[in-house]
Amino acid sequence: MTHFEKTLHRHLTHLYGERAGEVARRIGQHVAYFNEARARGESQDGTPAITPRRVLDGERGAPLWSEKDQWVISYGDSIVADDTPPLTVLGDFLRRHLDGVISGVHVLPFFPWSSDDGFSVIHYREVNPALGDWSHIRELSRHFDLMGDLVLNHVSRESLWFVDYLTGSLPGRDFFIEVDPDTDVSQVTRPRSSPLLVPVATRRGTRHLWATFSDDQIDLNFENPDVLLEFVGILLFYLLQGVSIVRLDAVAFLWKRLGTTCIHLPETHTVVRLLRAIVDEVAPNTLLITETNVPHAENISYFGLERLASNAPDPVRIADEAHMVYQFALPPLLLHTLTRGEAATLQEWLAGLPELPNSCTYLNFTASHDGIGVRPLEGLLPDHERDALLELMHRFGGFVSMRSNPDGSDTAYEINITWFEAMRGTRRGPDPWQIARFLCSQAIMLSLQGIPALYIHTLTGSLNDVEGVERSGRLRSINRRQWPSNELELLLASPSTPTHDVFHALRALLALRRAEPCFHPGAAQRVLATPDHLLAIERGPLEDGRRLLALFNVTDRPVPLDETGSALIEALGQDGWRVLEGPTAGPVDAPLAPYATRWLVNEQAG
Repeated sequence: MTHFEKTLHRHLTHLYGERAGEVARRIGQHVAYFNEARARGESQDGTPAITPRRVLDGERGAPLWSEKDQWVISYGDSIVADDTPPLTVLGDFLRRHLDGVISGVHVLPFFPWSSDDGFSVIHYREVNPALGDWSHIRELSRHFDLMGDLVLNHVSRESLWFVDYLTGSLPGRDFFIEVDPDTDVSQVTRPRSSPLLVPVATRRGTRHLWATFSDDQIDLNFENPDVLLEFVGILLFYLLQGVSIVRLDAVAFLWKRLGTTCIHLPETHTVVRLLRAIVDEVAPNTLLITETNVPHAENISYFGLERLASNAPDPVRIADEAHMVYQFALPPLLLHTLTRGEAATLQEWLAGLPELPNSCTYLNFTASHDGIGVRPLEGLLPDHERDALLELMHRFGGFVSMRSNPDGSDTAYEINITWFEAMRGTRRGPDPWQIARFLCSQAIMLSLQGIPALYIHTLTGSLNDVEGVERSGRLRSINRRQWPSNELELLLASPSTPTHDVFHALRALLALRRAEPCFHPGAAQRVLATPDHLLAIERGPLEDGRRLLALFNVTDRPVPLDETGSALIEALGQDGWRVLEGPTAGPVDAPLAPYATRWLVNEQAG
């Protein structure tokens, strides 16, 4: 047995016991077919296969990432133009405005769907014709590292699998989870306030099916190995279409076992390990990222970190699950920091982040297509501070989505607001510092260890789309506006607009960041002790001794640097510091203006 075959068998034995051998054989068939298709230069539908830049030549041991990795998150139709496939419009926009600045793009679910703006998938192997087709996806992957969603927890009621279930036909007949409606499911962790069990009329009478997110998103039964095998095939198909970063959507809820919370179960982690082993085998340098909007300790469990037994004083640490996890605690902590004018909570959290092995890192972001999660604040902010933040976001035009608790009560799950509107002011109300505060939030995110990703509506400084909420009836629509291409281009060319000012300032920051080796995702990170109104982060030193110091004033008052604490004064007192030329330029020791950022580098070996 090869190492890969042994790994498969170990994980499958945990999941399926005596059936492991047969399931492993069928996965082997998928892998063999994938390898043959790639060798022929064909995808599984007979069209030309793409070898993405990230996995070119399948080079093992090549660097997984660098400071040049900077990504954009967008729906396929976030920007639209008459008579042009939206995927083409998106690609053209990124190449014209961000060429040489970003390296990758996460195109949110681009499949035929029935609800939840794409996350209720009807057909996994098709592109929504309203967006384009697979040729447009492959064209994007020629220019950018392409992230695609593997929506594997649930499927649309309009899918063929669900039709099979209704009619009692294979394969879908056994793909879903039937539960007696009298079963006690109160222990199950819920991300929504909708009923967990959904009545469905079938040829066998009414059945109640598990539906974690909505009555149109029916959970799949991964206890049936045929479900896992389907998704292994889908995953390999995406790789042949040019996807090189795979996002495992809502993966924390994947495996169900009554009598438990049904979140983060050991079997769920084993499925992630299994998928990691497959991509490592067939497409080295493909990245796996888990989407788990949960408290921080639970979130980083998806690295699968283990410390190997060793006689060495510092045993080797490995990670065998996701290459990356989202920093879900970062957005709400940044909101708290910049609306409260104090960085102590953020400093404490950053200082407590674990040291990671070279094979995994964080995806840093401030906003996405979803809302700003509140659950990640559990254990980080006291309830009264969280409630004050929720009330402030209401004042700035936002909404709060709720989730159900085991006792039947509802609590806040996420804030629905655009990031630009969330930066409208502080606890004292709106003020003139919105753009400066907004840019400070992005500069902090860009400075942290990991890979940064900017949502398209963060790049464009979008306002709350209240009309979109009224049209759809969904709170998340507030941050999912469709930009008419001609309107967006006009605003970008008009210096008097926030869209122009935000976009061009962010582009300048991104250009400066990708040229700085201290922003490599693996460069060490240290938080310096400073007063609450200042955040100071050191990156490095690199092997050549180069260090970077990132300074942020998180208040609306100027901050003299000679009053910022001994650690920072001592650091700045060393010779060799200079300010990076560009949007953060200025004298090394000059006071920091309200919400100002300063990036300094020191090339002298320490």
